[in-house]
Amino acid sequence: MNPNIIQKLIKNIRLELDDEFDQNFERKAFFTDKWKETRTPRTTGSLLARTGALRKSIQSETTEDSIIWSSSLPYASIHNSGGRIRITAKMKKYFWAMFYKSGGKDAEKEGNTFTQEQQSWKYLALKTVGSELLIPKRQFIGNHPQVNNSIQEIFEESKEDLEEYLNQQFGI
Repeated sequence: MNPNIIQKLIKNIRLELDDEFDQNFERKAFFTDKWKETRTPRTTGSLLARTGALRKSIQSETTEDSIIWSSSLPYASIHNSGGRIRITAKMKKYFWAMFYKSGGKDAEKEGNTFTQEQQSWKYLALKTVGSELLIPKRQFIGNHPQVNNSIQEIFEESKEDLEEYLNQQFGI
């Protein structure tokens, strides 16, 4: 009997949930809860996975009795939890740059109507510094009934080893 059954269970749970949380990016949902679409449609990439940086930044580590997921990216938390951010001058410059990159300036010169993407970038660029922007919750890590189901399945698969360990340790 392996005396490290608890560490083995934690490792198996970590591996399973790492995969499930990663799959949320494929599903464009937190398990079955679809993410809200952006107001600024983009021609490249998928929602929350345009560059893959957020998805690749998710790391997990185990301690003696727990698993911790984290990301080194500063915007990971706001996307996972939702919230409000203040518009900065740097953000406004970025919005204008994206407006120009999307061809908005040319459309404006020629008197053409803007595409939805161009309209969205211009709307954001015209917001005042200090105003707030609502970031909807697009959770990819956290508690969900599927997390509990995955953990339950791992315990069921390890039931005999766990019972043997408890019997040896505590006479149960």
